[in-house]
Amino acid sequence: MIATFLALTARAAYLSIDERGAERGDRQLLSSVTLAPARGRIFDRSGTALAVSVATPSLYAVPELVEDVDTAARKLSPLLGLPAVSLRDRMSGRDGFVFLQRWLSPEVAERIERLGLAGVGMVDEPKRAYPLGALGGSLVGFSNIDGEGVRGIERLEDAWLTGSRLRVGVERDARGRLLIGPGLDPRATAGGDVLLTLDSTLQAQAEAALAVAIRRTGAREGFVVTLDPATGDLLAMAEAPGFDPNQFRSVPFRASRSRVFLDAFEPGSTLKAFLAAAALDAGAVTRDEPFELAAGVRVPGKWIRDERPRPSLDLAGILRVSSNAGAVRVAQRLGPEPYYRALRRFGFGSPTGSGFPEESAGLLRPWAQWRPVDQATVAFGQGMSATPIQLAAATAALASGGRWRSPRLVLARRGSGEDWRPTPPTKSREVVTPAVAAAIAEMLAGVTEPGGTGFRAALRGVGVAGKTGTAQKLDRESGRYAQDRFVAWFAGFAPVENPAVAIVVGLDEPERKHHTGGDAAAPLFAQVAAAHLTHLGIPAQSVFGEDADAPARKAATVRVAGGPKSTKSAAPAASGPPAVSATRGASRPTLRSGRRTAPWLREGDRVFLPDLHGLSREEVEQFSVQTSIRVRLEGEGRVIAQDPTPGTILVAGAKVVRVRFGATDEGG
Repeated sequence: MIATFLALTARAAYLSIDERGAERGDRQLLSSVTLAPARGRIFDRSGTALAVSVATPSLYAVPELVEDVDTAARKLSPLLGLPAVSLRDRMSGRDGFVFLQRWLSPEVAERIERLGLAGVGMVDEPKRAYPLGALGGSLVGFSNIDGEGVRGIERLEDAWLTGSRLRVGVERDARGRLLIGPGLDPRATAGGDVLLTLDSTLQAQAEAALAVAIRRTGAREGFVVTLDPATGDLLAMAEAPGFDPNQFRSVPFRASRSRVFLDAFEPGSTLKAFLAAAALDAGAVTRDEPFELAAGVRVPGKWIRDERPRPSLDLAGILRVSSNAGAVRVAQRLGPEPYYRALRRFGFGSPTGSGFPEESAGLLRPWAQWRPVDQATVAFGQGMSATPIQLAAATAALASGGRWRSPRLVLARRGSGEDWRPTPPTKSREVVTPAVAAAIAEMLAGVTEPGGTGFRAALRGVGVAGKTGTAQKLDRESGRYAQDRFVAWFAGFAPVENPAVAIVVGLDEPERKHHTGGDAAAPLFAQVAAAHLTHLGIPAQSVFGEDADAPARKAATVRVAGGPKSTKSAAPAASGPPAVSATRGASRPTLRSGRRTAPWLREGDRVFLPDLHGLSREEVEQFSVQTSIRVRLEGEGRVIAQDPTPGTILVAGAKVVRVRFGATDEGG
């Protein structure tokens, strides 16, 4: 017995010292697993979650510990929807750790757990979720199954959003289950958060109005872009058809692109606004100078005539009735080189500098390559192309006193556990003098008045400046412009005297009856502008047709209400988003995250709950009376908390809104 004990002691000592024995022990007890990092969150400018990471079970196997591969494959096959032979191959002849399927539903994970298969187990991985679904999907983009940003903001901010992969040693018990060591904090490797300039309420309004316009006109596609002229901030970017980033694996990759940034179209007569600004700024024309247009304009190889010829028009008249012949006269007076350089200053022919992945530069050939007929057609937006974001930035330049700004997409960033750090202002430059910009704005206001091509874009009580465009599409097979395919445009801003929003809308291939910019795009502009301005505290209503923002209110209810309930828990931490100032003058309200006196939106008995933070008891009581929404008031002062959260859809009289008041650091 003593001899046996001594032999076992010697063997144990040998194994303790022998490196090969130690390695064999490690292989039996330990496995090294690389955990995917949790991506940072993406919020809109008011703190509404647009992209979050949620822990989701993934199924793995340790092949050397799977006791009966055939049985395990046969039992897992119907639950995973995978062929048994494929599962058997994955679990056979491999060492270490292998995933069988990622991102299981809780129901499937629970059923697999009950099987008790040796060598098979679950590990939680971060899965990207988009609480508002398709709302802003083409801007937010998506990340793939490996946590890599592929489209939109997810790709633009991938380096910031991506955390650090963590390789950890874990113990395995006899059944092959992972026993992660204590002290592991996944948050320690999480990526940073991003606060966008996007306003989810304005986004919902734009998407809703666009959907109505597409049904009305039969257009195959459409888009709406809204910028803040004072800052260049992208406030809304609606596209149709859209896509839900939660379902990115079932959507063709091309369908997930952003048309606003990646697709270029001929801008048609919207370009006349920038031609007029360039000619006036260069002193090539004067405001009151008449141009003789009765016979049209002859250029080598072509006559340019208007559908309804006028004997003569001044610069304002050319814009008001959208005279092609008049635009050619102005372009000839300006000259090809100055016109080309002015278009470049307005941002055409190059990406806007927003940083959006793969942003298109559009097409603007150098002026030295222009023939006389090219100079003539570019005067009214043919023979060149622009992206909707380029056109929106150029329109915003006219609205901001002649200063062009690169669109800003990201408002602030913060690292894990840190405060928000605002992004610096984007690049800007003067493209025309403030006096010229003001003169053009006045002329564009005439476009929306009676007798102008854009009269359907007019708003009651608010001045609108803008320009229609009806661009024929080029038939690539014949090399000629199609006679039955158009892009209808309206580019404008409001209020004229102190612009709060610059909006570009476009409808691709509306049906012939509604194919012009004035008939198809101008009403869409009115719907979007009325809803946006009302939300920003500037009451507005379409002059023509139904209440302009009624369709937007209805669809905003559907879109925002469709988001998962996780939105509330995913809101920013106590530090909150930074103050956002959009004030441009005494008549423009100040907007700050956490305090917004936005009016409520209603459709039937459904109410789109606004952000009540910062309101007084009297204002909340008035809201309750007007909407028939019951409120429970707690405390004194101003609103510091509300439940449900802003954006919740309520049925009048069905739910009580809890509102808590308290002291704030704001006066008034």
